[in-house]
Amino acid sequence: MVEKVSGAFLSISEAAAIIDVPTHVLRYWETRFPQLQPVKRTGGRRLYRPDDVALIRHIHYLLYKAGYTIKGAQRALEEPAQTTVAASSNAEHAADTAEAKTHAPDQDTLVAALRHIRDGLAQALEFVR
Repeated sequence: MVEKVSGAFLSISEAAAIIDVPTHVLRYWETRFPQLQPVKRTGGRRLYRPDDVALIRHIHYLLYKAGYTIKGAQRALEEPAQTTVAASSNAEHAADTAEAKTHAPDQDTLVAALRHIRDGLAQALEFVR
């Protein structure tokens, strides 16, 4: 893949390659996550903006690394406090792509992520009861 200038729009195949998923997964996510709305050119060709790429990285983190279901990820994205966790997932992704295995998020980020997990578990427990 040819390196593009930072901030350039990406095709669906380029965006999918960043997170290592097939293109149909991104098209599916568009139906499940209303926040994900890439620009569509004539003929339906999708172009992902830098914000869209950040969002698909975060969705990928929630689904594949944090173990959320689609429904859980939808709820997590709707919560305003999620921006802290989004920042930690972007930092984690940057560490992964740079192959920096010693990445350690700061204490505030860890505390926010753990609180979010705790709240999610409490909601799940209430649902089961």
